[in-house]
Amino acid sequence: MGEGETLRDRQRAQVRADIRRAAFRLFVERGYDAVTTEEIATAAGVSPRTFFRHVPTKEELLLAPVRHGGAAIVNLLEKQPATESPDVALINAIITRTRSFDRADCEEWREALLIAPGLLDKATIHTPVDKERATKLVADRMGANPNTDIRPGLLIQLAFAAADFAFQQWVRQSTNRRPLDRYVTEALEAIKSPHWQRKSRL
Repeated sequence: MGEGETLRDRQRAQVRADIRRAAFRLFVERGYDAVTTEEIATAAGVSPRTFFRHVPTKEELLLAPVRHGGAAIVNLLEKQPATESPDVALINAIITRTRSFDRADCEEWREALLIAPGLLDKATIHTPVDKERATKLVADRMGANPNTDIRPGLLIQLAFAAADFAFQQWVRQSTNRRPLDRYVTEALEAIKSPHWQRKSRL
């Protein structure tokens, strides 16, 4: 059980997982638009009321793992060793988040996303609140003022965009596809640079 996680938290997470798996299976079998929330609830063995308590919209089933990714990454970034440079700490946080997904669940998720390509363009970890928190953490590592130094905000923009691009490539790759974390790791390697290091004071 994770730090601060209760039995109730685990039960809620299990219900959400059951709903997601039922939804992904139905999406692949019948198409995203043809499946109703009531049908998903029935397939997951829950009432429609329980469904909406855990999932506000059908769209959220496909996009929630990405939309909530930014907050998870920021929380991981806070815990990275202080000795890590800003870019390495951020990259490690993103990769750790990516590797937290179960590989079998990822494959079901990918197949379901391909059924609803219009939603794929909405799959992004870019949220203003998460980017603001991440920029402050990176600025602290740089010893920089994010209001006057472009680098903290730029690093966040580049890293999150690289992660989003890698995710899109993983979903759309039909042959010789590698695990998701391999795409993300490769994309993030491109942003490593001495440019992000703490500037020495003269």
